[in-house]
Amino acid sequence: MTQIPDVTLNNGISIPQLGFGTFQIEPENTREAVRTALEIGYRHIDTAEMYGNEKEVGQAVRDSGLPRGEVFVTSKLNNGFHARDDALTAFDRTLADLDIDYVDLFLIHWPLPTVSDYVETWKAVEEMGRSGRTRAVGVSNFTRAHLERVLAETDTVPAVNQIEVNPYLAQDEVRAFCNAHGITIEAYSPIAQGKVLDDPVITAIAERVERSPAQVTLRWHVQRGDIVFPKSVTRARIEENSRLFDFELSPDDMAAITALDRGERTGFDPDTFSWIPG
Repeated sequence: MTQIPDVTLNNGISIPQLGFGTFQIEPENTREAVRTALEIGYRHIDTAEMYGNEKEVGQAVRDSGLPRGEVFVTSKLNNGFHARDDALTAFDRTLADLDIDYVDLFLIHWPLPTVSDYVETWKAVEEMGRSGRTRAVGVSNFTRAHLERVLAETDTVPAVNQIEVNPYLAQDEVRAFCNAHGITIEAYSPIAQGKVLDDPVITAIAERVERSPAQVTLRWHVQRGDIVFPKSVTRARIEENSRLFDFELSPDDMAAITALDRGERTGFDPDTFSWIPG
């Protein structure tokens, strides 16, 4: 596997630019999928309490035999625990379920602006960061307006903002704001749940550079400077998704893919999403 480059976060720690996502991987399949990814050479695993597979992720990291410091692990705060004390308890539970001593990055999963005060939740996450049991803290699904409040009313700039990004949802405005404030972008749903793979612009580029449409799309993310974590449970696909660092897209190819932007989400709108697990 070609060496995966690191990105340096605003607190100085390094994170691999390519990660392995575990969203929608059933718990019974998670341990084997993560073990496979680690065997192939991935060193960055993304999970969340809401995914229901933290225990299996932790088991796979322990099974790998790799030193703990060689695997970057992210988890996220469940929507049902935004109040300070609830958030701190949920963080304790995540650490217990993962059972790997600490997490490298902990995020607020959703801002939930219509049902809670995400600034107060962020203050609880700041406490987690000061505890030393997570090496960095950040947010997920935050818009520019959400981030502006956090920056104005608290002391810690989020290390990352994990948002949906793909060629049909380029997110250039929030990406520009984050870049200006030292907040690294992590792109989830990087191939729009497969929707972009049949796009004629992407398939034409893929044919010309002799790569798959998925590889071309993931390479677009990489060259834009974002962290990206595709997801699969198939070894061949996990391997394919890792082969991104031995070819480049031309400036024209990059521009053509970016021009596909439709502002089209596959997931929820962070301004209105308010689901809390029952």
